[in-house]
Amino acid sequence: MDGAVRAAAIEVSGVRKVYGDRPPVTVALDDLSLTVAAGSFVSLIGPSGCGKSTLLRLAAGLEAADQGTVRVHGAVPREAAAAKLIGLVPQAPALLPWLSVLKNVTLPLKVNRGAGKQRARFGGLGNGRPPADMLELLRKVGLGEVAHRLPAELSGGMAQRAAIVRALGLQPDVLLMDEPFSALDELTRESLQDLLLDLWGELNTTVLFVTHSIAEAVRMSDVVVVMGAPGAVIESVPIALPRPRDPQLLDDPRFHDYEHQVRSSLRNAWSVPGAA
Repeated sequence: MDGAVRAAAIEVSGVRKVYGDRPPVTVALDDLSLTVAAGSFVSLIGPSGCGKSTLLRLAAGLEAADQGTVRVHGAVPREAAAAKLIGLVPQAPALLPWLSVLKNVTLPLKVNRGAGKQRARFGGLGNGRPPADMLELLRKVGLGEVAHRLPAELSGGMAQRAAIVRALGLQPDVLLMDEPFSALDELTRESLQDLLLDLWGELNTTVLFVTHSIAEAVRMSDVVVVMGAPGAVIESVPIALPRPRDPQLLDDPRFHDYEHQVRSSLRNAWSVPGAA
């Protein structure tokens, strides 16, 4: 990405999110503020229970903050989601078992067909673009030959690729990904990292990516945001490595320097009271 100043795609300001109606309550996010630049790839990493997935759900419009504000391209997340500015890839592919792969990935395009008019209000990237050719997108990720099969006939890596295609088919301005590769073997994981980086480069979308892998965060990201409990940003680490991020980069001393920096910050996150 170039070094020019970019507008904010996601703005989180003073957000607090608490679960439970009576003591002891669980504080998931506490006065958290974060800005994600448009077109950037930002990873969230931190101890389990530090609020990473909660932050993603707030940005997706699946939950609301108790205090503070969350905006996606200036819109309330539910409005942005209704306008199809947001694509979401969960940890599990969540494909409908009775639909073929092709029907699964095209389903979001058939829901809320009036979203285009709402999207135009926000000046979305996909506004004015021709609809995505979903079969071609499946071919691009190596799923062309299984497009008419049911999800039960796919491997875990294939199902996850289908979930990515389903989200990218909306040509979203913001792609939210919650540990999408965590259940995959190392080689499949690296292959899908390559795929995601290629598609991200083509679409110029903004990615907010949750991971527990330091190497994955460093390889993929423009910025790695280290979080600690209860729901706070410990440090934002800019990753000034060249793109494209080829696998050979994993042997670069600069890559290991960034890994060390993120790991050191994670140790601080673990030392925060309440981290678990």
